[in-house]
Amino acid sequence: MRCRRPAAVALICSALLTPAAAAGAAAQGVRGAPGAAAATGAPGGSVPAAPAAPGGPAASSGGADPMSLPVIGQSTGTARPEGCAKPSDKGTERTPWAQTVLRPEAAWQLSRGAGVTVAVVGSGVDAASGVLEGRLALGPREYGPGGAGRDCVGHGTFLAGLIAARRQDGTGFAGIAPEARILAVAVTDEAGITTPALLAKGIRDAADGGARVIVVAVPVPVGGEDLAGAVRYAGERGALVVAPAGPDATSSGASGGQAFPAAYPEVLAVAGLGPSGAVSNGAGSNGAGSNGAGSNGAGANGGAVNGGAAGTEAAGPGGRVDLVAPGDALMSVGPGGKGYFTGSGPSFATALVAGTAALVLGYRPELTPAQLLDRLKATAYHPGTLLPDARVGYGTVDPLAAVSAMLPGAPDGAAAPPPARAGTPVAAVEPPAARPGDGQAVAVAGGVFGGVALVGGLGYVLKHGRRRGWQPGRWSS
Repeated sequence: MRCRRPAAVALICSALLTPAAAAGAAAQGVRGAPGAAAATGAPGGSVPAAPAAPGGPAASSGGADPMSLPVIGQSTGTARPEGCAKPSDKGTERTPWAQTVLRPEAAWQLSRGAGVTVAVVGSGVDAASGVLEGRLALGPREYGPGGAGRDCVGHGTFLAGLIAARRQDGTGFAGIAPEARILAVAVTDEAGITTPALLAKGIRDAADGGARVIVVAVPVPVGGEDLAGAVRYAGERGALVVAPAGPDATSSGASGGQAFPAAYPEVLAVAGLGPSGAVSNGAGSNGAGSNGAGSNGAGANGGAVNGGAAGTEAAGPGGRVDLVAPGDALMSVGPGGKGYFTGSGPSFATALVAGTAALVLGYRPELTPAQLLDRLKATAYHPGTLLPDARVGYGTVDPLAAVSAMLPGAPDGAAAPPPARAGTPVAAVEPPAARPGDGQAVAVAGGVFGGVALVGGLGYVLKHGRRRGWQPGRWSS
């Protein structure tokens, strides 16, 4: 089944496609098809997220070729033998694949994140790129030399760009929330190493600084009462803490252990996806490795560990996953200049979810952290499995739906929901139930029946219009 012009008929047609046909329609540019394909997420940790042809690198869906850009440091605490990250002189006009998939610009008519402060608790944020001009505030540095504007690793600067970079001339790159403010709080040494106590201080600093969203860029393998108390304190001050469900993989592909603060239930835990839609831990210098994305977006076992369907390492080792977002071969800015870098790992996916949260708060500032968390879950592209899925949680974050969906109990004047997508319930205040309810089945069936009826009505008009030579009809008694 193929969808043809006119556009109105193509939209109806795309709603009737099978998942396989919808993926093909996405490649042909049928609006709405990428969402339908993503929502059908295949069991085993693979959630089709991009309309790119299998086998292509990130650039195949419009992104920067990771081989052409220098690699930014990961949140592993691995020292750089050559010292601090060198400035990049690389540029590109291409739109990163993550932007192609998430389409944040579709939500920008409603919100660009203005008035929302997002704190990046990590290695610091360098202002040299200029993409955060006028919107970067420097908080304290709890550890290491210099202030919060010094970023030896480059990791915090990269994340800040993913969250809130303003598009520059000659490039397709922009942050998810390009009018949000960034608050930099530095808690690592020159190698990106930190401790639970330092993270706790950083989270409290961010909450006291007025942040509504707090990105903990560097997870730690153990928690503690100080860290748990800091997370609670942030919630009491109206801030949602977002953290990677697992550490970024090292170059050897090794990662393991539980990640904090993501292990705490109040925290939004995020895992990363590769360009193929497979869950990945970002192993390898360019997002490639035995547990991450390989040359075709999947490792030897598609991200599997010991040959399983999908390893827990890939989704957030030992921890809960709430949402997923692109996390491999991402493009953003770094320290020391205006050039671009590439980076891979769950921590990078965390920035995209945090940017989406900023968009939501820019449009719905009255939301509490718990309400914001529930909205992000309820409006995600859900996988075709019981929810929450062990590997992808409630699915892939969806900026447009998160901002615009009208949920039961939402304030008056809330925006109308976006076009319905298969497997993506938007009418729920709480996170979706484990099994779709009868009401959802009736709604989907009604939508399909209505589409068929409309197509039939168009056929009737065309048939009888041709018979009359398109002359006006007459009333008859």
